Amino acid sequence: MKKLFLILFTIFLTINFALCNTNSYDAYGQKTGSFRQNGSIINQYDRYGSKTGSFKKTQSGYNLYDRYGAKTGSYKTTGTTTTQYDKYGAKVGTYKTNSNGVTTKYDKYGQKTGSFKKDSSGRIVEYDKYGRKVRSYK
Repeated sequence: MKKLFLILFTIFLTINFALCNTNSYDAYGQKTGSFRQNGSIINQYDRYGSKTGSFKKTQSGYNLYDRYGAKTGSYKTTGTTTTQYDKYGAKVGTYKTNSNGVTTKYDKYGQKTGSFKKDSSGRIVEYDKYGRKVRSYK
């Protein structure tokens, strides 16, 4: 669930998807969690409604926190590229969005690990590096 939170947060940053009242679904359409905005903080919940994490805007980007409020990482965005860092400041990966609105995820070595695109209904669909649907968000 933590990985899902980080991925979805990055999508929000790169393609400006609405942050509040968003649900996540697996490849079979089963709900896996939700996001709810409360002022400048966005909280994530699992499918049962338990809080699993949050993030908060900063001057340079966003900081991520676990359910107990401990910082777990951060994001910094420059143009159409978002870089993800762990809690120690080490680079974890990058997300790059092209002019067609497709966001591609790369690991810290620059290898493609997946992609995301918004469909005609406004839903974000996540694919693995082979183009197979992994999950969706709406």
